[in-house]
Amino acid sequence: MLEVWRSRRLLPGNISGGGLGRGKGSTSRPAPESFDLFLGLARLGGRGKRPHDVALLLFGEGLPVPEQTTWAAFAAAVDTLTVPGDDDPDTDSEHRLDDLADHIADAGLTVTLVPARARRIDEGIARLARAAGHAWPPAELTAFDASPGPSTATPRDAALAAAAAAINGTMSLEDIGDLLRAMNPTATANPIASLVETTRKDVPEFADAVLTDDNQLALGPVRDARDQLRHLAATAPLQDLARAWKTAAGVRQWALDLCDRVEEELAAGQLGEAALEWMNGRYAMAGLAVLSTLKERDWPPAQHALDALVLLYQLGEFHRLDRLIPGCQWHLLATDGLLPPPVREQLQDLISRNPPHAGSEVDVRPAS
Repeated sequence: MLEVWRSRRLLPGNISGGGLGRGKGSTSRPAPESFDLFLGLARLGGRGKRPHDVALLLFGEGLPVPEQTTWAAFAAAVDTLTVPGDDDPDTDSEHRLDDLADHIADAGLTVTLVPARARRIDEGIARLARAAGHAWPPAELTAFDASPGPSTATPRDAALAAAAAAINGTMSLEDIGDLLRAMNPTATANPIASLVETTRKDVPEFADAVLTDDNQLALGPVRDARDQLRHLAATAPLQDLARAWKTAAGVRQWALDLCDRVEEELAAGQLGEAALEWMNGRYAMAGLAVLSTLKERDWPPAQHALDALVLLYQLGEFHRLDRLIPGCQWHLLATDGLLPPPVREQLQDLISRNPPHAGSEVDVRPAS
């Protein structure tokens, strides 16, 4: 078994101890880190376990998996993201997207925008709010939305938009706004979606720094987004990957705990702090992490690694924007519901840099 683990690069090879002389052979000894790895493999390895999954689980526990094995396991996680037509990558992207649209229509492929558990919580909050005599959704939100109204995006449209973003590494602001609205379909207005859609109009000088000429938000260099994640998997320092792995786990735990707490309030017939936290997130960006968590019921190691890479990329983009656009109001990232708490903790260096002056704080939370 030791030889199998070594052949799969889950254990480092023995350290040579030199020759015994006179044709008596040589000696070797295990690397110092092998013992802890051996115990971890005894717990996590086994028949049918994929070596990359085992490597990720060991890495997640802080065990000293060989560096090259760790990077290879994260890169393999990116390879689980497949798009029809990947076997012919030289095809013109526009032609490929046309073929992909036909394939999605023919195969009936869709994306789950709002998982059933989230829908039940939304409905429960609306029911209790109306029973208490409150208009729901809050009508006040309409004043903060330049184009209030329901989304026109269908689950099939979302599938095509997601695939196109993977292939091109870009997404239009209109598509982003439409998908944000589609992921909160009961809302009469969506201020965050509106902010995205009106970026070019509201802050043209900043938009020029982050958008392409055709109003696309580029996820780094314009190319297949998976190539960027593979590059990150192959070059990111192991301590950064470990921190992102831990943060991704923290986001998932926060999301599941929030669901449990809101459901307890709904069962008791009383909306409280959990319901407020839920609604702040649903009308901002933290709610997207909740929806993503609820879509992945089992969360295998490869998905955990992929979520960690995406998170690490996003954190890097915040710092890239800080270099491109000096003076950003990073303290707004501390607004309730804007980011999951574990992600907010990773951005404290930006958030705490320019706190608002006394008396200038603006409460941008949706009315509760």
